[in-house]
Amino acid sequence: MEILYEDNHLIAVNKKIGNLVQPDRENSKSLEEEVKLYIKDKYNKNGQVFLGVIHRIDRPVSGVVLFARTSKALSRMNQMFQNNEVKKLYWAIVKDLPPSENGTLIHYLKRDDKKNKTYAYDKKVPDSKEAILEYKVIGRSDRYFLLEIDLKTGRHHQIRCQLSKIGCPIKGDLKYGYPRSNPDGGICLHSLKIEFAHPITKNNISIIAMPPADKLWDFFVDKYWKSIDK
Repeated sequence: MEILYEDNHLIAVNKKIGNLVQPDRENSKSLEEEVKLYIKDKYNKNGQVFLGVIHRIDRPVSGVVLFARTSKALSRMNQMFQNNEVKKLYWAIVKDLPPSENGTLIHYLKRDDKKNKTYAYDKKVPDSKEAILEYKVIGRSDRYFLLEIDLKTGRHHQIRCQLSKIGCPIKGDLKYGYPRSNPDGGICLHSLKIEFAHPITKNNISIIAMPPADKLWDFFVDKYWKSIDK
């Protein structure tokens, strides 16, 4: 487990592809449980360890996940997420070039719980929620394009669904229209960076996670990592 940031109130981890943030109905091992065990062992804590799940990323997605170590931090971070006071930056690899080099996508998303899938509409429909993201093309290989995504809202499968809607499904994402799966079962979507004002100290916090190590990600990291403001 790769710890990206840790203090008395927060802890951030670079989630691996395939890890669940929280246990599911089948009681699979989760990142939440791993972090609790880490805290318990490191600080020799007796009894149960408090750990608040602030946000989640999908099982086939990698990258920054932030947890709260105190109830005060959890409450304040939840409010900050609701108020869009947390900047969330993602990288996505797609095969098809978007209609323009950069832009803002605004859709209305409706979730189907039975299929665990979300559908995007151009206009509001019953039970839909507005979803907004900004994207720009920042890299190219001989077959793929690297998109940087500034996520403005946090809807179920938002980036996957919205990119699919414009004809750019994420590499490996069978659920949203990509023709082939990735060998590791994940998709090429990575939670790269999260920025916010610390809920207690108010200091500016910027947390960055390296993408998974594989040939394609390594190519983009080697060529475009310097563009990230560290």
